[in-house]
Amino acid sequence: MPSTRPLRLLAIETSTDTLSVALGSGAAGEPIWQHTGPGAAQASLTLLPVIGALLAEAGWQLADLDALVFARGPGSFTGLRTACAVVQGLAYGARSEARPDGLPVLPIDTLAALAEEARVLQVAAGEPAPARMAALLDARMGELYVGAYLDSGAGLVEQQPARLCAPDELAGWWRSAWPKRRRCDSRPAGRQCVRCVRRAIQ
Repeated sequence: MPSTRPLRLLAIETSTDTLSVALGSGAAGEPIWQHTGPGAAQASLTLLPVIGALLAEAGWQLADLDALVFARGPGSFTGLRTACAVVQGLAYGARSEARPDGLPVLPIDTLAALAEEARVLQVAAGEPAPARMAALLDARMGELYVGAYLDSGAGLVEQQPARLCAPDELAGWWRSAWPKRRRCDSRPAGRQCVRCVRRAIQ
């Protein structure tokens, strides 16, 4: 019989200068154990001890998890390499008779996660959820990682793939991400018309 308990997830973010690790389900009312600290090269030294400490704090074993989640980038090469290696090792190390292939691994787009966090915080502050969002990260060397996302009502949809962009090209990139469309008179006040969202996704 399938379990009715919330999923138990370990999420790792190492694609920026900050290391973020969270353990929990994300379900309302469920506890979350988390850690934030220096990332980049430092993450390779602290990530495994941090994971072990969070599992101990929660009273869980690695085999108790349902999946491993990690930010796949774009971002720091060193940080992403660390996350991939650690997640691959943990997933492989969790193999058992019940799970001969180990734990499932779920790669999450870093910019999409950033956009979703901004959406959740805005809604929590009592503001309407933005229909269109841009997520930006410092890519160093005078460039930015940028991504455009559309709130479909059922989740974020990638409007344009993540790419490198110079700061002085941002305005042009934003215009190309959202070509002008004929105004829809059926759009309710403060909301995005469902037909318009579907057209934008296609």
